[in-house]
Formats: sequence, structure tokens, C-alpha cells
Amino acid sequence: MLKEFRDFAMRGNVIDLAVAVVIGAAFTAIVTSLVNDIIMPLIGLILGGLDISSLSITFGAAAIAYGKFIQAIVNFVIVAFVLFLMVRGINKLNKKKDAAPPPPPVPSAEEKLLTEIRDLLKQQK
Repeated sequence: MLKEFRDFAMRGNVIDLAVAVVIGAAFTAIVTSLVNDIIMPLIGLILGGLDISSLSITFGAAAIAYGKFIQAIVNFVIVAFVLFLMVRGINKLNKKKDAAPPPPPVPSAEEKLLTEIRDLLKQQK
């Protein structure tokens, strides 16, 4: 069972996925900082100095912090847009690879001999 688990864990797809998760976590930190430290203060400035993250509605002892929810939506939109741009770029690169025509096949020795015979017969006529 340990050998089977090791084979599973060392497969290329699992390692690629692990790398993607680590990079995704780092990317999430960058996007969160971008939204919290740059975008939301600018939106707040446009709205007259309003701090969106502090927006909430209170019902008795319960507070619904919809401002944080708005920030989470902005985070999602930014991450989704960046991923869209990355996938779009990768698809364009793959399309260019697929669009390149394959090199013409090299004729075999038999085909070369037949071509020479054909050419000689044309010359004799």
C-alpha cells in the first residue's frame, strides 16, 4: 500500500497540482493586498471616503458585514480575470503550435525510383 501511495504521489499530475496550489495561495495573497490596499481605498475615495470593508447591518446582536462580502467579490473577479488572461494566452500559444503545417514527408527510395522512371518516360515521348 505504501508503494502504491508513493507511486500516486510522485505522478506528474499530482506534483503539478501541488505546485499550482502553492502558487495559487501566494497569488491569492497578492490579489487580497491589491484589493484591500489599492482598489477598495480608491473606490472608497470615489464614494466620498467610505470604507467599504466596514459596511454592515446590525440586527440586535448579529451584524451582517456585507462590505467584506463586496471585497470578496472584487477579489474573485480579479482572480478570475487574471486566470482568464492566462488561459487565453496559453490557448493562443497552443493554437500557433497546432497551426504550423507538418513538414512534407520524405519520399522513400521506392518513390524516388518511380519518380525517376516517370521522368525518363516523359523525356522519351
